[in-house]
Amino acid sequence: MKAINLNASVFTKRKQNQNDSRFNGAKNFFITLILVICASPAFAQAAFDKFDGQDDVTSIIVNKKMFDLMSKVKVDATDKQTQQYLALIKKLDNLKVFTTKSTRVESEMKLAADKYIKSAGLEELMRVNENGRNIKILVKSGAADSQIRELLMFIEGAKDDDTILMSLTGNFDLNEISVLTDKMRIPGGDDLKKATKGKK
Repeated sequence: MKAINLNASVFTKRKQNQNDSRFNGAKNFFITLILVICASPAFAQAAFDKFDGQDDVTSIIVNKKMFDLMSKVKVDATDKQTQQYLALIKKLDNLKVFTTKSTRVESEMKLAADKYIKSAGLEELMRVNENGRNIKILVKSGAADSQIRELLMFIEGAKDDDTILMSLTGNFDLNEISVLTDKMRIPGGDDLKKATKGKK
């Protein structure tokens, strides 16, 4: 009887260990999945950091802390556009814009953008080939159709035009972007406005 009880105890313990192992495996999977989702916007920023500080590149860099400070600026309550702008920047995490006229840097930007687009699972919002300019705008959507967690724009300049690479992360509505481009005078802002109109 003792031997039978011992075997039953061992079997029960072994089954419990198997269940614990399955639970831990599932838990580790979901933790990894969450980390991948959360890390994606951070990876977007890091993927283009090498262009910051290059001699042939003009950079605009705004982080979450700066957006928070900007959103606390006191403005005229009757100025609706500025109020919309301040409401928007509270939702933003990072903005990076790089512009160049260098053909060498343009090639590097194109390679970096193409590589990131393939790995990040972005949805193409707009593609235009106009007067020698190739424009790509891609997004990672949020809960609603117009809700955006990440926006990437790459514009290959024609002749003497600037080549532009822009990465914007946060949790914002695509229809609000025109306010941001107007207030911050972001290069390529007119192209972003066209994309916004097409998404409404």
